[in-house]
Amino acid sequence: MIEKQNFLQVNDLSIEEIEHIFDRTKFLKGKFKAKEGFRPLVDRTLVLIFEKQSTRTRLSFEAGMQQMGGNTVLLNNADSQLGRGEPIRDSARVISSMSDIIMIRTFEHSVIEEFANYSSVPIINGLTNQHHPCQILADIFTFQEKRGTIRGKQVAWIGDANNVCASWMQAALIMNFTLHVSSPPGFGIDLKNTQFSNKNLIKEFEDPKAAAKDVDLIVTDVWTSMGFESEVTERTQSFQAWQVNQEILGHAKKNVIFMHCLPAHRGEEVTAEVIEGANSVVWEEAENRLHTQKALLEVMLLGKLG
Repeated sequence: MIEKQNFLQVNDLSIEEIEHIFDRTKFLKGKFKAKEGFRPLVDRTLVLIFEKQSTRTRLSFEAGMQQMGGNTVLLNNADSQLGRGEPIRDSARVISSMSDIIMIRTFEHSVIEEFANYSSVPIINGLTNQHHPCQILADIFTFQEKRGTIRGKQVAWIGDANNVCASWMQAALIMNFTLHVSSPPGFGIDLKNTQFSNKNLIKEFEDPKAAAKDVDLIVTDVWTSMGFESEVTERTQSFQAWQVNQEILGHAKKNVIFMHCLPAHRGEEVTAEVIEGANSVVWEEAENRLHTQKALLEVMLLGKLG
């Protein structure tokens, strides 16, 4: 099993553990494409807890667990005591006593940390306001499918320095690639945070065009993430120059890859021309959530198989 019981943020894994998960992802994706059954998680139960809505996270975890022979139980605020004020520690003790592994998608990261402290089974972060580690596993696996190792490459994050961006920053430090981050004033990264103080690998740019110069990969996300809807007017006004369009792509390498974790708002953070264009791999990226998460579940429950 992975050294740390839980997967709450990217730096819970070492580079060796990430590479093993990618090896298993390739194996499991090959089985899926060949329609060959592989069911190592028979009689294992994954509980899915959603306090934030989801399409890709729910579908990929639920389908993945079932494809591997396991069971899933879905809980949300409407049909559990979580939404009725039961202490997190009480829910964690009870839910973990009846399951083998738990995925939580919630707002504040402190909620998932407290849940993990009182859970007797592994916890996976399906998204918090501060981190989205499962997305980054899928993103980097997708890049390496297309271009080989990400080590030594240059990646540009253009837009809101949100939870996905924070996970990209952790990944840069673990996997040794350079991350350029360009965000509007007031929406950028905190480089005073010692976790992200490596200025050789994480670089901040005021100009998104400069951030995109000669990079191998451009990544963006919506201007207004879930939980920040009250800021939509301010953000729409502030982010206009940070739209990923053909002009931005023109500053990158000719064969640059474009990624977006979805859902996308065409005409806002990205143009339709870019997301539907030859440089875009967003659909493969979305599918790879299924395969990387199956590998993560396998490793967390069964240890190193391959």
